[in-house]
Amino acid sequence: MIKKLLWGVWLVFFGIGAVGVWQRLVYGHHFANYGSFVPWGLWVAAYIYFVGLSAGSFLLSSLIYVFNVKQLEPIGRLSLVTATITLFMALLSIWFDIGHMERFWYVFASPNFHSMMAWMIWLYTAYFILLLAELYTVFQNHSEKQQRIMKILGSIGVPLAIAFHGGVGALFGVVGARIYWHSSMFPILFLTGALTSGGALLLAIVAWFWPHKNVQHQQLVRFLAQITLGLLLFDLLLEWAEISIPLWGGMTEHTASLKLILFGPYWWVFWILHLFMGTLVPIILLLKGLKKPYVAGWGGALIAILFLTVRLNLVIPGQAVPILSGIEEAIKNHRLTTAYVPSLHEWMVLSFIVCLGILVFSLAKRKLNIFHLEAR
Repeated sequence: MIKKLLWGVWLVFFGIGAVGVWQRLVYGHHFANYGSFVPWGLWVAAYIYFVGLSAGSFLLSSLIYVFNVKQLEPIGRLSLVTATITLFMALLSIWFDIGHMERFWYVFASPNFHSMMAWMIWLYTAYFILLLAELYTVFQNHSEKQQRIMKILGSIGVPLAIAFHGGVGALFGVVGARIYWHSSMFPILFLTGALTSGGALLLAIVAWFWPHKNVQHQQLVRFLAQITLGLLLFDLLLEWAEISIPLWGGMTEHTASLKLILFGPYWWVFWILHLFMGTLVPIILLLKGLKKPYVAGWGGALIAILFLTVRLNLVIPGQAVPILSGIEEAIKNHRLTTAYVPSLHEWMVLSFIVCLGILVFSLAKRKLNIFHLEAR
């Protein structure tokens, strides 16, 4: 009964999302709220959020196939499937955001080797091909040859995943006109955030959907909960440093965006959704979940879902402070404003992407043996 109800809810949101996609394809950006001053909105935030989930899931798989962490062997296939699906969701998000969706291939046909964005796309392409190769290999019959191939592919994938997701952070960090983004810490913050959110997502999936709730399952959830908790605390430490140092130093240009995050009209996104619901509550749940897998799953789910608020607080406030004081009053137009809030249409499209990801994962769960203990 509960399963049917959940699929009913999924069908409603998928239908709503399909309407949003139809609007995007027919009317372009007409129903979106971003404009000239804030060109990057919800879909860009969702893109780096999903990319982080993919990179984090993949890097955890590398602990298995490259570094032989035996406690994580049961989630090898699961982590690769999750990484592939979330990468697809990320690319779909950014595809809906670009102006001419049909021109996505131009970056390959007319490359600009001085563009950080171009390098990032090429790295994504290499990463996607690598994921497909690993997926093909990991579902073959278990053998020593398979192990060697997976180790080689995983060894290539570790620096590749670090490069492409660190590159996303560098893409923001090299924008010198946006003081809030212009930080050498961004590549590191992106990587720790990826590991935290990706680990949390895998924790929730394992805690709730693992087919055999036995002692081995409890040990696996406990180990994932410990990893996620450690990553969350380390990411929180880096976030504290990134916020506190500019505020302490009184850097006016930098603190303008930070003050919007902390004390602006959407302060609750940081304090309630991110810091309380997405950090403090999960810490408590993860500590309790060391003995109760289902509780740990809630902790992981809250981290994974609400990490989107971290990406929203990265993308939007960085553009909400005008580069030139008074520029908003120069010309009056609804597209010439820094007061950006995602429109219902933008949320509808994101709903479609999330529902599609859930559908693909459900099909993979049904058709493939993704919950597989690979003995060595």
